[in-house]
Amino acid sequence: MTMKVSMVYDLVRLEEKAIIEAAKKRSEIEFKTFDSKDLYFDLLDGSNANSTFGNVVLQRCASYFRNLHLTAVLEGYGLKVVNDLSSALTTGNKVLSTMALSKANVPTPRTKLAFTEHAALRALEELGYPAIIKPTIGSWGRLVACLNDTDAAKSVIEDREEMFPLYHVYYLQEKVKRPPRDIRAVVVGDRTVAAIYRISTTGDWRTNTARGGRAENLPISKELDELCLRATRPFGRGIYGVDLMESENQGLVVHEVNNTTEFKNVLAQSQVDIPGLIIDFLVDEAKAS
Repeated sequence: MTMKVSMVYDLVRLEEKAIIEAAKKRSEIEFKTFDSKDLYFDLLDGSNANSTFGNVVLQRCASYFRNLHLTAVLEGYGLKVVNDLSSALTTGNKVLSTMALSKANVPTPRTKLAFTEHAALRALEELGYPAIIKPTIGSWGRLVACLNDTDAAKSVIEDREEMFPLYHVYYLQEKVKRPPRDIRAVVVGDRTVAAIYRISTTGDWRTNTARGGRAENLPISKELDELCLRATRPFGRGIYGVDLMESENQGLVVHEVNNTTEFKNVLAQSQVDIPGLIIDFLVDEAKAS
């Protein structure tokens, strides 16, 4: 019996193309793709949802809000979505994610939260400079800034006071003493399948490959595998990207868990068939649904 599996997306990146190609190789599934920008829904009638989307839906929307609301609708229709709504909501918000990691005793950088300029400056004095300010929702290193002193903090925070209210929630984190690199690992189900170092080549403290960082394969150690699985467990079984740093004081610390993770650089460096493993996971989830 052929299983129906689908993917919803809003951007066609290398990852989506690779997943589609991996699905084409599987005779036991019927794989459909849907551009979320073309979709609309009757929120009161989901009777055709299963015949349209199939047994399980892979959520690949890069937009946090589009991802969140589309997943809510599909789950409301009774469909199984990977990753699910709870995961999308929690991992996509740095405050919720940090609290979940803390509750699970996963080592993370010291982090503080404030809602006003004066409270943020007090929190930063306690946290110590240099420190990092991040939007609670966002990716690719956008609107992330390094605050070297009080003057820099005042300047950045005063600018954000003029922005949308979302940016008045001040997520403040220690600047971890580490090598000029961090780690991106990919977790599929119950296994950390591949990882890379992301190495700064420009002198920028941010190591995102989108900002010029260089990727290098990292073999999966037992310590890395166990920590990544501990870090993803609070969010439920699914497909994740885990970002870690090598702290001089704490060892490996997790600073982010990504829901709809990008993995093109991990794929290129590790030679692990991540798209194939994703399809395997979807097939298993479809069989279980």
